[in-house]
Amino acid sequence: MSFRVTVLGAGSIGVFVGGKLAAAGADVTFVGRPRILDEITAHGLRLTDLDGHDVRVQPTAFHTATEPSGDADLVLIAVKSAGTAAAAEELVGVLKPGTVVISLQNGIGNDAVIREILPTCVVLAGMVMFNVVQHGGGHFHRGTTGSVEIADDPVLNRFAPVFKASGLGFDRRADLLSIQWAKLLLNLNNPINALSGRPLREELGTRDYRRCLALTQREALTVMAHARIRPARLTPVPPELMTRLLTVPDGMFQRVAGKVLAIDPVARSSMADDLAAGRKTEIAWLCGEIVTLGTLVDVPTPVNRRLVQLVTAAENGDRRTWSGAELLAELRAAARGGAANRG
Repeated sequence: MSFRVTVLGAGSIGVFVGGKLAAAGADVTFVGRPRILDEITAHGLRLTDLDGHDVRVQPTAFHTATEPSGDADLVLIAVKSAGTAAAAEELVGVLKPGTVVISLQNGIGNDAVIREILPTCVVLAGMVMFNVVQHGGGHFHRGTTGSVEIADDPVLNRFAPVFKASGLGFDRRADLLSIQWAKLLLNLNNPINALSGRPLREELGTRDYRRCLALTQREALTVMAHARIRPARLTPVPPELMTRLLTVPDGMFQRVAGKVLAIDPVARSSMADDLAAGRKTEIAWLCGEIVTLGTLVDVPTPVNRRLVQLVTAAENGDRRTWSGAELLAELRAAARGGAANRG
């Protein structure tokens, strides 16, 4: 049985997920920026991935709008975290009570923000575990592995057949919060990738950049441990072991953790795309989340704090591209300074 879906935030992730649902038979309406809406209306959608799938969705198979309407059975919010409250406010007085709203956003706690603004809706947390690249002309490409994860709830039963037919996974999780924290750990690479100026596969294939990520993740894991947060295991090795594995020489890393590099050669992080487009990034909801948690549990976070500073400076036009050696030296200096201040 078909149902009506509103995708609020028709960017790369929103269009890819909504397009897959449309291809599976859902009645999808994209709400977003005119640039993307005009593009997909003119060209339709071509949805490809690194596994070789190639799905075409004609413009007649979906709708576009500049603002949401009240006839949706399911709303997927896929805006950047900074726009969460504003997006939810657009839905006030529009949605029917009981409408299912899923946050498909990075960071922790966006669903709580939405739930406070839309108390009569069923608001669920979700996570998109893959990266999507825009190639223009309505072509959106999934460049990494992963599925869509959602906090489990009986209201999802209605949508399950179309979710399954979409091929997106839509895994229902009893404990999504641990997955959100684990995804945040992985997303701590986003600022490193953005500052590297390189595609993800090339950046992660370079030892000094991986050392930067290891420093960042190790600090985050320390903070999480003090806060009694146990992230889920999303990679073949546990997070604590991965921070050590990241630091080994390139050849050994390729042999031992080759699946980490199963990434399309042109894929970049969304933060890299944001910097390139002159948009504000989600750094406050990634490294900034670790800094905030560290303050709450009285654990210093100089490495994540320094990354926040560097990305914020890049947003404002300062230096954007760092070699692996330069960025590693910068973060190690921050770590030493934090340890000295702590002493």
